[in-house]
Amino acid sequence: MTAISKEYKTIREIAGPLVFVEKTEPIANQELATVKLPDGSIKRGQVLDTSDDLVVVQIFEGTAGIDKDSSVRFLGETMKMPVSRDMLGRILSGAGDPLDGGPAITPEKRLDIVGAAINPWARDNPADFIQTGVSTIDAMNTLVRGQKLPIFSGSGLPHNDMAMQIARQAKVLGDDEEFAVVFAAMGITNEEAQNFMKEFERTGALKKAVVFLNLADDPAIERIVTPRLALTTAEYMAFELDMQVLVIMTDITNYCEALRQIGAAREEVPGRRGYPGYMYTDLAELYERAGRVKGKKGSITQIPILSMPGDDITHPIPDLSGYITEGQIVMSRDIHRAGIYPPVNVSSSLSRLMNSGIGDGKTRDDHKAVSDQLYAAYAEGKDLRGLVAIVGKESLSERDRKFLDFADIFEDRFVRQSPDEDRSIMESLDLSWDLLSTLPEDQLTRIDRKYIEKYLKKR
Repeated sequence: MTAISKEYKTIREIAGPLVFVEKTEPIANQELATVKLPDGSIKRGQVLDTSDDLVVVQIFEGTAGIDKDSSVRFLGETMKMPVSRDMLGRILSGAGDPLDGGPAITPEKRLDIVGAAINPWARDNPADFIQTGVSTIDAMNTLVRGQKLPIFSGSGLPHNDMAMQIARQAKVLGDDEEFAVVFAAMGITNEEAQNFMKEFERTGALKKAVVFLNLADDPAIERIVTPRLALTTAEYMAFELDMQVLVIMTDITNYCEALRQIGAAREEVPGRRGYPGYMYTDLAELYERAGRVKGKKGSITQIPILSMPGDDITHPIPDLSGYITEGQIVMSRDIHRAGIYPPVNVSSSLSRLMNSGIGDGKTRDDHKAVSDQLYAAYAEGKDLRGLVAIVGKESLSERDRKFLDFADIFEDRFVRQSPDEDRSIMESLDLSWDLLSTLPEDQLTRIDRKYIEKYLKKR
């Protein structure tokens, strides 16, 4: 145990957000510290790296004003998040301080923000449907309780609007389940933060949400802490209050840029594109906090949102995220240019756990077959667009024209929906049948005859 009364005036170097301290007693990794400046003011920090000779402290408020006459005190404990059921309806900073003018959180518990890894044997398989109200997700890339399903977007695309829409609309079906959203925004502008706050309050979604907002001008160190505070809150609600919790994190790219900035300050040997070599492990520490635990009623489901630099899906951030998560929702710049919201490219999107959360008793018996048929018909229609550019529409057969037209009406009626439109899964499936009814019945080869008799004949 570190003697918390002992101060060290052995600062050797200051680099970016980091302070290097020599000749200390044994110090624990992640331990909290305070730095007292010559003018008497105090700054908070956390141990980033520790050895026999040197301790590296990352300063939350930035290192301006710190010099070699400043003193460092180690507090003998790691960073903890005060949690309580009363957190629902609160808007907090990226460091967990109130932004809504309300009082500080009166904690029922104080939990370590690093969290405890879920024993693989204790993990339960993700199952059961979560309705987002967005047809391209609910009907074709279904989100399942306990899943981590990222949204891959690009700069300038409306991923924040989609994040807000999902936060407002997401729900579990059934009256006996308590549902909450934990929303963590990292590196956003003040304007975006104000928009998020207004939307949560305007729509009443704040009642079932806890919001963490880390702004672009906040210290990069805080950006590393924000998702951990959010996930610690989610774990408390899921595994101690038995709630079904959806965690939305935007933008993971800003988080990774903060990792790169800190790595550069530490003079680490960079990995791909200058990002730290341990970025995969770091992202896994966040993503793997999603899941269900045997014997617990609650669950944590994650939707991390990341903007792909240069729209490059092979960039290290989406590439590593794809290895760790269970699918992806991909936003398309071409669909966005066509004026369609949300601009989801279903051809590149995938939910690997979809089959665990759909079907009779969860959504509807025809769900899997309808989704497969929509994918097949839309893919054929998109292929025919390329052919039309060469030979013209007049050269197509009547059958091919119907598939070509299907691709257009699919994007216009199924993909397109307003930011305030909350479609139930039944509405999305009924709409699917309306679109499929424009195709010849003998071309619905992915759907069992019994479903055609049951649902198509009613159109």
